[in-house]
Amino acid sequence: MLVLGMMSGTSLDGVDAAVVETDGEAIHGFGRSAYRPYCAAEAAVLHAALGRWPGEEGVAEAAALSVVAHAALAADFPEAALIGYHGQTLAHDPARGRTHQAGQGWRLARATGRRVVWDFRREDVRQGGEGAPLVPFFHHALARWAVAQGRLAAAPVVFLNLGGVGNLTWCDPRQPDPLRACIAFDTGPANAPLNDLMRARRGLARDEGGALATAGTPDETVVEAFLRHEYFTRPAPKSLDRDAFAGLSAAVAALADADAAATLVHAAAAAVASGLGLLPSRPEMLLVCGGGRHNAAIMAALESRSRLPVRPVEAAGLDGDMIEAQGFAWLAARVLRGLPTSGPGTTGAPRAICGGRISAPAG
Repeated sequence: MLVLGMMSGTSLDGVDAAVVETDGEAIHGFGRSAYRPYCAAEAAVLHAALGRWPGEEGVAEAAALSVVAHAALAADFPEAALIGYHGQTLAHDPARGRTHQAGQGWRLARATGRRVVWDFRREDVRQGGEGAPLVPFFHHALARWAVAQGRLAAAPVVFLNLGGVGNLTWCDPRQPDPLRACIAFDTGPANAPLNDLMRARRGLARDEGGALATAGTPDETVVEAFLRHEYFTRPAPKSLDRDAFAGLSAAVAALADADAAATLVHAAAAAVASGLGLLPSRPEMLLVCGGGRHNAAIMAALESRSRLPVRPVEAAGLDGDMIEAQGFAWLAARVLRGLPTSGPGTTGAPRAICGGRISAPAG
């Protein structure tokens, strides 16, 4: 079937929308895609709602309504009868059994006249999982697709997603069952602290291309202190809230803009390098997706600190901007068929979980 996936990540920049042809097991083709950025007013509503939980009146409800309205405008893909909709993560606290993705799927179903699969994380968290990361099984499907296309060797591969938070997926395309083939976890902060710095100091959404960070010098004392956080000694799987490392932003507050940006970039890269030690085997290279791969400073820091070749996923014939959105299209097809969307190796759930709610236009 043709499925539209929609993802609004913790970078809070906009909605990615992408169509995938899939049966929820294999990838049969990639369709159209588009990106719809948040305007300044929409981004401000979301930033104001960070850390809020369902049921909180005011900013949390305003964010939910804004996210659905924005998604409905981005869903102009009539060829897809099914939508996989992530919503916008405002808070994530799996240790207390809760996670909050603003934007009700039933509202989007009514607005678009199509079935919507949504609320992907809640069941995993309810059963003791971390609820994140959620697209590693899709990374495994991508690896199998790339091997079949002659783009990758049939050997374990590592995907690094650099959104607001970073996450690693180690997967073996030779193993057909994703439950047996994947290890995944959040590495640490990625784009979020840098984006927040640019927004606060320069009034910009991001450090375009990494120009500011490239001009700065990282404060290694800050990076070393950051790496002593208890999170980095925890075993995988594990996950993070967007603002779990608020102390990192405070630690660069006295630095000049360029040096602060460089320090945040190197902290993100150092977190990834630290996470490589938790993988079943050391990869031959890192395949990077997400907005962070457009930041030359991050890519250079990753190569320096990991001592591995670092390549955008386009090297394997994939669209690095749309992988997360494509992943939620693929997950929607799995939910429709009752197939697992997460498991012990990816979220730490005690068993395979099929997580997601299905809303019909009139239901």
